[in-house]
Amino acid sequence: MLPAQKLTLETLLADIVKQVAQTTQAAQGQADAAFVAPAITLERPKVAAHGDVACNVAMQLAKPLRANPRQLAQQIVDAVLAHPQAKGLVDGAEVAGPGFINLRLAAAAKQAVVGAVFTERDAFGHSQREAGKRVLIEFVSANPTGPLHVGHGRQAALGDALSNVLASQGYAVHREFYYNDAGVQIQTLALSTQARARGLKPGDAGWPESAYNGEYIADIAHDYLNGETVAAKDGEPVKGAGDIENLDAIRRFAVAYLRHEQDMDLQAFGVIFDQYFLESSLYTQGLVEKTVNTLIAAGKTYEQEGALWLRTTDDGDDKDRVMRKTDGTYTYFVPDVAYHVAKWERGFTKVINVQGSDHHGTIARVRAGLQGLGVGIPKGYPDYILHKMVTVMRDGQEVKISKRAGSYVTVRDLIEWSGGAAQGAEAAPDLLDEATIRRGRDAVRFFLISRKADTEFVFDIDLALKQNDENPVYYVQYAHARICSVINEWKSRFNADEAVLPTVDVTPLVSDQAMALLQKLAEYPDMLAHAADELAPHAVAFYLRDLAGEFHSFYNAERVLVDDEALRNARIALLAATRQVLANGLAAIGVSAPAKM
Repeated sequence: MLPAQKLTLETLLADIVKQVAQTTQAAQGQADAAFVAPAITLERPKVAAHGDVACNVAMQLAKPLRANPRQLAQQIVDAVLAHPQAKGLVDGAEVAGPGFINLRLAAAAKQAVVGAVFTERDAFGHSQREAGKRVLIEFVSANPTGPLHVGHGRQAALGDALSNVLASQGYAVHREFYYNDAGVQIQTLALSTQARARGLKPGDAGWPESAYNGEYIADIAHDYLNGETVAAKDGEPVKGAGDIENLDAIRRFAVAYLRHEQDMDLQAFGVIFDQYFLESSLYTQGLVEKTVNTLIAAGKTYEQEGALWLRTTDDGDDKDRVMRKTDGTYTYFVPDVAYHVAKWERGFTKVINVQGSDHHGTIARVRAGLQGLGVGIPKGYPDYILHKMVTVMRDGQEVKISKRAGSYVTVRDLIEWSGGAAQGAEAAPDLLDEATIRRGRDAVRFFLISRKADTEFVFDIDLALKQNDENPVYYVQYAHARICSVINEWKSRFNADEAVLPTVDVTPLVSDQAMALLQKLAEYPDMLAHAADELAPHAVAFYLRDLAGEFHSFYNAERVLVDDEALRNARIALLAATRQVLANGLAAIGVSAPAKM
């Protein structure tokens, strides 16, 4: 149902419910009794044969009115069918079960979606209901110690799609990447690169025990020794000093090198950030120290056994947590607290973090630290979306490592394999053409948001390469490409122009398959709104598969390019509207809508 139709029906039902309540109260001698009208909630019936819209308002009314819910439902149904405002919107209504009201929309109401799509085009489904609200979404946020792995890929797909979904509802979305460029892991990176520069490799005597073993470390060492210059997208160029003993110079070069590599990973994935925030800046600007001192002054800390502890149990944690260790260094959640203070002070009252499920323990600590500061940050701040692990399968076997990373599958591995890269091309990305990258990116993006974030996911490379109905992204994209082909044939055979489609009479669209497709198109705005409210971008992938299915059912049941011009043009208009909504939905999750496949 279109938003305007839904609002009209909700208003109509609200008026009728009020009248029914007054009539019932009067019959009971309670005409002066106070009455609070329940909210009107419209849902899609679980069984399509039961109608197009379901409402349980009669069951909500029964208790306060001390009346039979089925009788109340029948009164509401009778009033709806008799109301002049329902003409052209509601074609039928009936009572089901203990008092559900099932409504059948008029054909004209379903057909109206075609005109709405033509009017709104790329903006169909969008809303300004959250206009003026700012939201910061932090995702990926990888340590600059190696290439992005598949977990980061799932974050990238989730975070970017969620950003698009929220923007569709009017939010001003700020995408942010937080670089953990300070701490033990950065020192390990520097030592690993230094060892490679000295000619050592994993397994050699003298190789650091905790070193990173991937081949990328050898590449960093090689470029450092050769005096190459590297720069991250938002950073200053860093030239390799070539001095093996200068660990600080090695560290700066290695971090810049890997930030640049991660930029390339994100570019291949089609993800753009508004801001890159460095953990090191929290220290250089004194924000970590300021946060700690504020918590001490607020009485939220205590000293024990040479360490500084935060009273996180005051805010629901299962035990208090160490903030500053005996060696004077801070535990990892302390800069996280400072970082979120910075988010709040920048005016982001709504913040969403997309992270791996291993961050679950961080939530209570960060929120407790923020509450302890007493600066007005609400208790549920920030929101979190935690995703579970991704298992990669190729040739029927689990893939655990890649040559590039040494210990895990990278995002670029996934893109290259899913795009059908030729054997050996992974080692030479310049051999990959844009079509291969696009196919791989589309498959990876679609697959990685096709399940709820809190479920584990098996990424099957073999499935991603299939060009049939088993492959969900192919299934959806093929629907779009097939429509493009039919419309092109229509234009060629009948010397037709798409410019006429917004004025086409669509009343001939009355078959069961056409009505089902029209209904699915009309669900798109509600689906987007629900996905935004529930922080559930996977709903878009679910919807697209269903929409593609309804299109294929329609196309297989009814010939489009028939001799009857009115019927032919009506069906072409329906296909064009479907093509637009498919393109809109694919764009929302960062997947292309090809005209040919």
